[in-house]
Amino acid sequence: MPTVLLIRHGRTTANSSGVLAGWSPGVGLDETGVEHAARLGQRLRTVALARLVSSPLQRCQETAAHLAQDRANEVETDDDLGECRYGGWTGKSLSDLAKEPLWRVVQDHPSGATFPPDATYAHESLAQMQARAVAAIRRLDREVAEAHGEHAVWAAVSHGDVIKALLADAFGMHLDSFQRIVVNPASLSVVRYAPRRAFVLRSNDTGGVDDLLPSELQSDSSDATPGGSPGADHATASDD
Repeated sequence: MPTVLLIRHGRTTANSSGVLAGWSPGVGLDETGVEHAARLGQRLRTVALARLVSSPLQRCQETAAHLAQDRANEVETDDDLGECRYGGWTGKSLSDLAKEPLWRVVQDHPSGATFPPDATYAHESLAQMQARAVAAIRRLDREVAEAHGEHAVWAAVSHGDVIKALLADAFGMHLDSFQRIVVNPASLSVVRYAPRRAFVLRSNDTGGVDDLLPSELQSDSSDATPGGSPGADHATASDD
């Protein structure tokens, strides 16, 4: 029964500017995101990692590189930990997307939301995203158990929506409730998969209390509106 650390990448320019980056190339950590990742690496420096696996996208690779500093671990890449494939929504502003009819489906009935096709970017449904991410985490967890034993700890660096979907599965929640879960940049969530059920040991731990303060008092260590969405909704664009 290994323990997996689900780590969201640090903040990016897309996060701070309200753009849904998706699988857009060249989206890396901004200055605050680098600080996020470095601080998390320091927090975890005493935790031995059996494996360190990351989404292929730049922002996750950069975050994972901070976690790998002063460790023997190489950063492995798994496409199934990659961001949701938003298709035609990729690269658009959240304020514009909030005017689309699909936005309300994403908020209120995400299990029924499929993103529009696009000539450049692949698309999928949120249900497909959750299925491939859960399958990947469970596969990797079995591999860790077989190679390193039941008490091993390993890390997966991924994206906001992906981690929200993984946590919803671990909590035994329907995907339609996954918007209730908040996963901030550079946050740490911890899950242990037992043969009969999963145990969520930690969720959205940033090591600070900024997210408990009124938005005008928050520092750059966390997003003022978790999920990066306009208004009160915590949108599916939580990651980018």
